[in-house]
Amino acid sequence: MTGVQTVLLLILSNVFMTIAWYGHLKLQQTGFSSNWPLFAVILFSWTLAFFEYCCQVPANRMGYAGNGGPFSLVQLKVIQEVISLIVFGVLSSIFFQTGGLHWNHLAAFGCLILAVYLVFMK
Repeated sequence: MTGVQTVLLLILSNVFMTIAWYGHLKLQQTGFSSNWPLFAVILFSWTLAFFEYCCQVPANRMGYAGNGGPFSLVQLKVIQEVISLIVFGVLSSIFFQTGGLHWNHLAAFGCLILAVYLVFMK
């Protein structure tokens, strides 16, 4: 169960991370934050990043084998990266309408799945 909780927290963390890193661009597109000074944009992003860390840190602590969790440090990092790219792909398609997924994106996701498989091999 700890593994599932870890993955769910990592997903939530990456939703906050993606919005923190790129959400201000969407706000600028809509005109909402067009006149914000850079300091306000940074403050907006760091506010969201706080919630990212509120999910990320517990996920890593509970998921790490050294703390009784099911994952090695390398496994946690690979899981994090795969989730990060998937969340980014989904959110960028929804909010930025990037034109959807193409064959090369699907091939890249296949490579990520292979990476996860290889990192979990004994």
